[in-house]
Amino acid sequence: MNSSRYDSFGERLFDIFNYVFLAVFALITVLPFVYIIAGSFATEIELIQRKFFLFPRDPSLAAYQYIFSSDTLFRSIGNSVLITVFGTLTNLAFTLSMAYSLSRKDLWGRNFVMNLVIFSMLFSGGMIPGYLVVKELGLLNSYAAVILPGAISAFNLIVIKNFFQNLPPGLEEAARIDGCSDIGVLWRIVLPLSKPIIATFGLFYAVGHWNNFFSAMLYLNDSKMWPLQVMLREIVMLSQVAVGDMSAFDPEFVEPPDQAVKMAVIVVGTVPILLVYPFLQKHFAKGVLLGSIKG
Repeated sequence: MNSSRYDSFGERLFDIFNYVFLAVFALITVLPFVYIIAGSFATEIELIQRKFFLFPRDPSLAAYQYIFSSDTLFRSIGNSVLITVFGTLTNLAFTLSMAYSLSRKDLWGRNFVMNLVIFSMLFSGGMIPGYLVVKELGLLNSYAAVILPGAISAFNLIVIKNFFQNLPPGLEEAARIDGCSDIGVLWRIVLPLSKPIIATFGLFYAVGHWNNFFSAMLYLNDSKMWPLQVMLREIVMLSQVAVGDMSAFDPEFVEPPDQAVKMAVIVVGTVPILLVYPFLQKHFAKGVLLGSIKG
């Protein structure tokens, strides 16, 4: 019988150290974002007088009123949502179909294709060859240039393939007896059993698309097609975009400080993708662990 969880002073000290360390680590992680939120509601005087604060003394919505006074931010958010939704669906369609094909032991040349996939994880053509390929395909200044080059992640493909290989073979045999084709087995048997791993890697793909700015900056020349992250870069780092429209306000309205505007734009760019996590968080551990099991 186990007498007690804490059999010695060393075990108690170790647990206390873990709790303290994790609490400090969590604070270090969360505090910068809390400061950004607080700064977005602060006035210019407070931003000058106080170097760091978590709660503004005189909260103001001026920064948010300013950034939403024109359609610039709304348009960039719409572009990001469009790229994220269609990009994630494209990623899942390509990754799941290829992973299912490679999980079939009767597929001719499966090992050769898997070696090519592993090779692509270690080596890539680079930025300039990739740009030339996109240019020659006529995809420049289109959302396809942002979505298609990263349609399949080699790591995600391997994990999902391992998951498919560990599904009970009896399920496929029973489906075959009932007259299911390969597509029918994938659609009616495999995918319904793969919801945890689909949700997990779907969120990974979605976060990648939402946070990606380099591909859009490289392939999209029209500023009206820029996603939110490129707009954030132009506002926060280069200060080259006027996100608000002062003509939409009364003459008495005071333009908010640039720092508060930048913080407000960062909050707007971060919160939407954070809202997705609570709905899919429960699938993370289950999905990844299932895909890592080898039988």
